[in-house]
Amino acid sequence: MRTTFAGFPRPGARAGVRNDVFIVSATGLTGPSARRIHAQVKGAKLVCSPWDTGPLGDDRETLQRALRGIVTHPNAGAVLIISANKNRATALAQDAAKRGRRVEALILDDCGHDALALSDRGVRLAAQLTMACSRDRREEVPAGDLFVGLECGRSDPSSGLFANPLLGAFADRLVDIGGTAVIGETTEWLGAEHLLEARATNPQVAARIVAAVRRREQMAVAAGIDLRGNNPGPTNIAAGLSTIEEKSLGNITKSGSHPILDVLDYAEAPPSSGLYLMDAPAYAPESLTGFTAAGAQLHLFTTGVGNSFVSALSPTLKVSANPHTVARLPQQIDIDATAALRGEQSTDELCDMAWDRVLDVASGTLTWGEVLAEGEEVISRFGPAL
Repeated sequence: MRTTFAGFPRPGARAGVRNDVFIVSATGLTGPSARRIHAQVKGAKLVCSPWDTGPLGDDRETLQRALRGIVTHPNAGAVLIISANKNRATALAQDAAKRGRRVEALILDDCGHDALALSDRGVRLAAQLTMACSRDRREEVPAGDLFVGLECGRSDPSSGLFANPLLGAFADRLVDIGGTAVIGETTEWLGAEHLLEARATNPQVAARIVAAVRRREQMAVAAGIDLRGNNPGPTNIAAGLSTIEEKSLGNITKSGSHPILDVLDYAEAPPSSGLYLMDAPAYAPESLTGFTAAGAQLHLFTTGVGNSFVSALSPTLKVSANPHTVARLPQQIDIDATAALRGEQSTDELCDMAWDRVLDVASGTLTWGEVLAEGEEVISRFGPAL
């Protein structure tokens, strides 16, 4: 089994599997300028937050935590922060600099409130950062440096029976060598939370698992939402899933068998290596962004009928055990797990293949989502705004 990958070492932090320039618009007013800059700079990655001072309380804290996690992400070789809020930009730039990132910040006010001037300055700075990053070289680093987010979307019975258990085997192998894995989608623990609770490292973590599920269930009831037809959704139901409990039992197999160290808040970085849960929305764009903002360099994402969404910042490998989906979507599925469904290979044998594929991607091989530029980041909102 391979135990290293070719990455970009980061002092005091996990290595990057990419060395991209992140263009981060930290306020809604600067989004259009950030998109203009991104369009003109080869290989740059774009994150636009539409919010500014409106979010309150926990929502504001979540936004700040997510933005901090993005500008300090291991896959960032450099960061260009664009903002109409000078205090926010300054704080984010300081966070990035402390983590050893090349960083520049541009404030709309300092450009005479001229979005075109902001764009012009931004293109020049982003170009300089890109040139600097191009001089960096990969080095062999331990595979245990990886932090991988485990996601599923548009699931069918093949997901819970074959593809998700493959991710569970991968998670076990990664944690065994000192790596880190996380699953989220809290609503999709409902009906299976007792199985996660039994693997908690202590009673406090067990209580947090149960409380997270109850809170999501109560949110649905308070909003008058019947989870039937909402989760599982119409696509899941048409593909053969019938209840949230059935979907949950398949979902949690992504977590493997290791003890659960804690329940992370949305976009919260794990304090150490090991297996974690993240209390987060089930919708893939929000869920993946939570993992990325927490520091995950890569994602493994299973699908039954197909799901093209990927993270913009963390390479996302799509996995399917549905032979019709694999045949129909050759430029979407990165890992073909259909041999498990056909009984031709065991989960452990498939895990050998998946392990090598992940380390290849960690070393620079592109995913289909990267080739086709499918990526985006969507930071969750949880409450009202001023």
